[in-house]
Amino acid sequence: MEQVTTEKLMADLRIVIGDAEELLMATAGQAGARVEEVRARAQESLRAARERLEEAGAAASAGMREIDAQVRANPWAAVGIAAGVGLVIGVLLSRR
Repeated sequence: MEQVTTEKLMADLRIVIGDAEELLMATAGQAGARVEEVRARAQESLRAARERLEEAGAAASAGMREIDAQVRANPWAAVGIAAGVGLVIGVLLSRR
C-alpha cells in the first residue's frame, strides 16, 4: 500500500514540475530584468527538484528491492518481527 502511495506522489510531483516548466515557457516572451531573474531562479529550482525526485525514486526502489530480498531470504524472521510489532501495537492500543 505504501509503495502505491509513493508512486502516486512521485507521479504527482512529476506533473507539477512539468506544469511549472510549461508555465515558464509560456511566459518566455515577458521582458524585464526582474522577470528574467525570477524565471532563472525558477528554472534552477525545477532542475534541482527534478534531480532530487529522480534520486529519491531510485533510492526508494533500491530499498524496496533490498527489503524484499531480506524477507525472501529469512521468511520466518520476517514473520517473527511482524508478530512482535503487532503484539506491541496491540498492547499499546489496549491501554487506551
